[in-house]
Amino acid sequence: MNDKTLVIVDAGHGGIDSGAVGNNLKEKDLTLEAAKYMFNRLQDLGINTVMTRTDDEYLPKRDRINRILSLYNNNPNTLIISNHINAGGGEFTYHYII
Repeated sequence: MNDKTLVIVDAGHGGIDSGAVGNNLKEKDLTLEAAKYMFNRLQDLGINTVMTRTDDEYLPKRDRINRILSLYNNNPNTLIISNHINAGGGEFTYHYII
């Protein structure tokens, strides 16, 4: 990675969208925990990193995409990591490719 590289870390779900729930665990909490860990580790390695959300915030799909696009800011050296912990049986999976 070069000094122009940007990593966008997306914590899936959030707020009223809990994602998968089971065994007293909520996907939205686990994805946020994973995203914060990734953010801190990448920062420690000197990699320019931003997060789509840093707390228990609900982002409807269109708002999440718009936030990612605003962070992306046409940087061709961008990697987007969207954290999800799927329990199976989902109807729709989406991936961001810019």
